[in-house]
Amino acid sequence: MDLRTRIDVVGALPVLTLSGSVDLATLPRLQDGLLRLAAEHPGQRVAVDLDGVDVLDDTALGVLLGAAGRARQHGGDLTVVCAAERMRQRFAVTGLDRAVDVVGGLAELLAS
Repeated sequence: MDLRTRIDVVGALPVLTLSGSVDLATLPRLQDGLLRLAAEHPGQRVAVDLDGVDVLDDTALGVLLGAAGRARQHGGDLTVVCAAERMRQRFAVTGLDRAVDVVGGLAELLAS
């Protein structure tokens, strides 16, 4: 499977939207998208929208966690957007949701 990435600004919020599979084969594309997002919007709160993702492996969770840490080091933050209950349960089991803000949709994030 393939991974597609797109960076948009929704309201004032920079968003990296992912669709497809995030696994070992597509990690370089995820990392590239996260690096572009950080470079284009340094020191800002950014979001990664996973609603179009059908597979997210453990290495991808580590990459997201690392990206959140780098964003915080530069005065920003990273929020994960994910409505899929099965993926949100996985974030709870792995502890990702304790280290990174996870919201159910962009509307919820924009309202905060």
